[in-house]
Amino acid sequence: MDLGSALVKLAAESDASGLNIFGWLVTAGSFGLLALIYAFLKLQRQASLNWVKAAAREKKKAWKTLKCPTSRHTWTEDYCHSEQPSTCCVCLSSLVSPQTVGAKGACNVPLHRCSICGVAAHFNCSPYATKDCKCVAQAGASHLLHHWSERWVELDDNSDTSSFCYYCDEPCGIPFLGASPIWRCLWCQCLIHVDCHAKLLIETGNVCDLGPLRRLVLSPLCVKELSSGQATGTMLDSIKEEIIASSVRGRMRRRRNRNKHGYNYSSFYGVPNGKLQNSSEKGSVLESMLRGLVALGNSNEKKNGYSMKQDSGLATLEFTENGSIQKNGGTMITTDKKEYKLVDLPQDARPLLVFINAKSGAQYGPSLRRRLNMLLNPLQVFELSASQGPEVGLALFRNVQYFRVLVCGGDGTVAWVLDAIEKEKFESPPPVAILPLGTGNDLSRVLRWGGGLSSVEGQGGLGALLHDIDHAAVTMLDRWNVAIQEHDKEQSCSTKKLKFMTNYLGVGCDAKVAYDFHMMREERPDKFYSQFVNKLRYAKEGAKDMVDRACADLPWQVSLEVDGDEIEIPEDAEGVLVLNIGSYMGGVDLWQNDYEHDDDFGLQSMHDKTLEVVCISGTWHLGKLQVGLSQARRLAQGNVIRLHIHSPFPVQVDGEPWIQQPGCLEITHHGQVFMLRRASEEPTGHAAAIMTEVLVNAECNGVINAAQKRLLLQQMALRLSA
Repeated sequence: MDLGSALVKLAAESDASGLNIFGWLVTAGSFGLLALIYAFLKLQRQASLNWVKAAAREKKKAWKTLKCPTSRHTWTEDYCHSEQPSTCCVCLSSLVSPQTVGAKGACNVPLHRCSICGVAAHFNCSPYATKDCKCVAQAGASHLLHHWSERWVELDDNSDTSSFCYYCDEPCGIPFLGASPIWRCLWCQCLIHVDCHAKLLIETGNVCDLGPLRRLVLSPLCVKELSSGQATGTMLDSIKEEIIASSVRGRMRRRRNRNKHGYNYSSFYGVPNGKLQNSSEKGSVLESMLRGLVALGNSNEKKNGYSMKQDSGLATLEFTENGSIQKNGGTMITTDKKEYKLVDLPQDARPLLVFINAKSGAQYGPSLRRRLNMLLNPLQVFELSASQGPEVGLALFRNVQYFRVLVCGGDGTVAWVLDAIEKEKFESPPPVAILPLGTGNDLSRVLRWGGGLSSVEGQGGLGALLHDIDHAAVTMLDRWNVAIQEHDKEQSCSTKKLKFMTNYLGVGCDAKVAYDFHMMREERPDKFYSQFVNKLRYAKEGAKDMVDRACADLPWQVSLEVDGDEIEIPEDAEGVLVLNIGSYMGGVDLWQNDYEHDDDFGLQSMHDKTLEVVCISGTWHLGKLQVGLSQARRLAQGNVIRLHIHSPFPVQVDGEPWIQQPGCLEITHHGQVFMLRRASEEPTGHAAAIMTEVLVNAECNGVINAAQKRLLLQQMALRLSA
């Protein structure tokens, strides 16, 4: 008889008092189990904290002998998140007060986080942080040294396969099992036991090779700082840090002594306007001296962050860091303007230039930039805004013979960067990869980079994405001119403007839905706070158009001309789409190369200098296309497309909608750009990646020139791209 049946029999034979005792035992056992779990988690947390403290003590001992170049932290205001470090890097206490642990308010606790290395600190503690962030410019040094740091942040998305010691290849261990504390190199991301570091230092001299991503990382040995007044700044920084160190050590020691006697005069659970209590006149004098030194060396004041100015082959950065002292509720702010130049890059280097559009990714922008700063050199990561375009980053890389570009954003951001690359007129233009942050991400889907950030995280995270970029194949992408002409009252044509098309152009019901959605978002941006809500509102506009059928007269108001031939538009059509790529509206394949058709049209390709034209019969038809229950009607293929519009009609190009007045839209081939396509598992995918690398090396060695490489890449893309 099993245990369950025995308990049931016991309960049936027992009286009411016996059942009460049995229920009490179950309740007591449950509480006991919860208490054990709580005690275990608390023990694990304390063991992890002791682990970090041990690693910090050992690093302090070894730091004097390593002499690794360091830099100050670049603090930005942030909030505590569960996946981020929960321990202050200065006082080594929790970033969240005990009263808010486990509560919803715990995620709203403000703090300072370094945008370069990811460590976090209380608002009150950040001015006293040790200068141990990674130094981005080390030109002139003979070797790049490992920059060992405590493991504040878990970077790798697959830690089971990478948590092994760099020296002994043994697992890095679990804190509460008494294993050796570990350090992480801020450059190559490798881990090492503290006990193994002394042996590594003897055998290799602590030299860092930048790890598996060495070709993509911009080595600090190739970055030269050209700032003026560098010697004065260094002297002031040295004096300032000595004063801070002595002051904060005294404060920490006095606070520990007070806590031992039951007093608690100040809280380290930071608030923006919080302040440390002065316990001696000597501390005030030191702070006054520090204020004078900082005011002497820095006269400009700005908010947190940095800006960049463009120059040929140079980048001017204005670093701003939260000041060193918080006194009487005020925060001192220091600003350093630094100018950088890239020099002496290795021949096999393929540094990655990253552009991030924070608006495309909603809440992903700052976090994504910090993660990329930790994996790469921060000087190769640029944030796009209305005041700063891609030109600044491209100017810094102007003299780099071969580099790659990663665009973190939607299709509109990709088009923005492609325009900037074309204006720079590179002899050998850099190929572009995509980290999708938009809504549709159609171009990213075609190039196999995924349909969103969640798909990237599901395929191994940023580390795997960067590895795939390093081994990606170069392909070509057609770009098209859209010349917009409008008829005036005398029926004469005048060119109004010129647009570029990369993905598709639509006239009719699909553009009408996109236009209504766009206008609603412009009027009430507060209602569009998530991708899911946006898609619901988009579906709502589509449902309204099913009833209204505002574009039912399209066959009589729009005429189509392909390569000089008139093409008849079916009478039931409510939309005409001109396609350059095989993805529309978040992954819908309208041309469908993989299906058999009863026409003589060829296969669709994004680099054959040919466009495809299809029609749809309303928004209901669009909905069926989304779920694969219907097909679009194929109308034509050609090199020059003209759409004659006889009355005001909605039009959209790559998701940008407007109401087009009577006139003509003429689409002609503009040129081709280099794009990076994730290598497939098929033999042709690997062959394309290998041949791409062979051609690039041949150009670097002078065997072929840029024009010959471009022609060979075009032929390779036509023959090997699946």
